[in-house]
Amino acid sequence: MDEFRRVFAEAEAAAGKAAETPDAPPEDPTACFLSTADAQGRPSARVVLLKGLDGDGFVFYTNYESRKGRQLAENRWAALTFYWPRIGWQVRAEGKVEKVSAEESDAYFASRPRGSRIGAWASLQSQPLDSREQLLERVAEVEERFAGQPVPRPERWGGYLLVPERVEHWRDRPYRLHDRWVYTRAADGWEIERQYP
Repeated sequence: MDEFRRVFAEAEAAAGKAAETPDAPPEDPTACFLSTADAQGRPSARVVLLKGLDGDGFVFYTNYESRKGRQLAENRWAALTFYWPRIGWQVRAEGKVEKVSAEESDAYFASRPRGSRIGAWASLQSQPLDSREQLLERVAEVEERFAGQPVPRPERWGGYLLVPERVEHWRDRPYRLHDRWVYTRAADGWEIERQYP
């Protein structure tokens, strides 16, 4: 996790520097691919945003009833993949996922913009939707319901913690002679192995 924090800080600095360049495409270093699989092992991947790091792993938030939430209920194994082209670095973290505490989810939800909190109530994530108008009607209903008061976290929405058992750092090098280090969790810490690219 210390190595990840170091590289992540480098990626954040590179993204910030790029943002100062006119016409540079936006870059969010917290964006990562979350790969999950259902009980039959059928995979699915999508981009999520990293919202926290602690000593145990990586935190992200979503609707527990979404496709990824349902898959994580069936199969707790998942992977996160980060790729930062500006610094030529990729990180892959694999492990089991568990829900963060309700208190932690409440605290993060309260920090979100009000519109995002309204959206979490209005969206039945991954469910069929007849039209955009139907979604906007649901947004208006939620806005009316919570007019003039705080928007609490819906029970179907919250955080997950991916506790890695394997983390791979990949650094781009010329002629595809890349650097690869694999960290594997052991009983007394982490074992580190360099691998061929």
